[in-house]
Amino acid sequence: MDLKEFLDEWNDPGERLLVHTSGSTGQPKPLWVEKRRMEASARITCQFLGLKAGDTALLCLPLDYIAGKMMVVRALTCGLRLISVAPGGHPLASLDDAISFAAMIPMQVYNSLQVAEERERLRQITHLIIGGGAIDDALAAELRSFPNAVWSTYGMTETLSHIALRRLSGPEASEWYTPFDSVRVSLNEESCLVIDAPLVCPETLTTNDLAEVCDGRFRILGRRDNVVCSGGIKIQMEEVERRLSPCLQEPFCITKVKDPKFGEAVVLLTESDELKTIERLCRESLPRYWWPKHILHVSRIPMTATGKVARKEAARLAALAVEV
Repeated sequence: MDLKEFLDEWNDPGERLLVHTSGSTGQPKPLWVEKRRMEASARITCQFLGLKAGDTALLCLPLDYIAGKMMVVRALTCGLRLISVAPGGHPLASLDDAISFAAMIPMQVYNSLQVAEERERLRQITHLIIGGGAIDDALAAELRSFPNAVWSTYGMTETLSHIALRRLSGPEASEWYTPFDSVRVSLNEESCLVIDAPLVCPETLTTNDLAEVCDGRFRILGRRDNVVCSGGIKIQMEEVERRLSPCLQEPFCITKVKDPKFGEAVVLLTESDELKTIERLCRESLPRYWWPKHILHVSRIPMTATGKVARKEAARLAALAVEV
């Protein structure tokens, strides 16, 4: 979808708009959302960040998903000056304008940090929000010294983009997300996050994200779906990935397969062919019961269009390889 197509949809007389979920745990799902709730979400974000009419907003995400659509809606609702570039790995490569507000996925931020000119443009963005995937410790460490505000977002298509932010830069950097004033969070009996955000979502939403809640703030531990139950021990895939990310250079992800002895076994998929080296690094970096039972080379780690690991496809690839 291009910008003109989206604007045509936005300006038609219908009260709802068709969006699709990201597909990180399966096929993207269609979802009809109310335009008035998208406008409410736009106002909440702009008010939280102190954005005002005339500020520049960078659109560098696909308009097929909620993150891209919401950048346009924020510009329309709050009078921001929208600057659009084609979605890609280096959104700042040919940009000269000063940017007040930008939303990127971690891959775009990482790529921009590798090029001196793009890195400097990234540092000059007044408010940079990052979503759509995990921000590893190395990336977070690089962003901590940025002079302006860098935020990690928490949200989903059902909440019309983010409902909470956590600071990545400066002395306020934290692992804990602060929900917007109109949002309340709690945990269900399985320790999954429950979101009450009436301005943007008509129903209380129970997520699959395991979390901790303290004084109204929360931090995410991982998805309930992404737990490997191996020999009676529950292993969170995202936590294993966080531990390994500083020492593994090639793209990788953690998944699982059925195991006759332990029930389930940890599997590491990697684009590297140095499997012995990766095995050694895993043993040096992880507790023994987290060690991958299978380390498999793949030509490409399966990813969604929004930059997340496609977990179901990763599990399928692992199951096929282990069966062989």
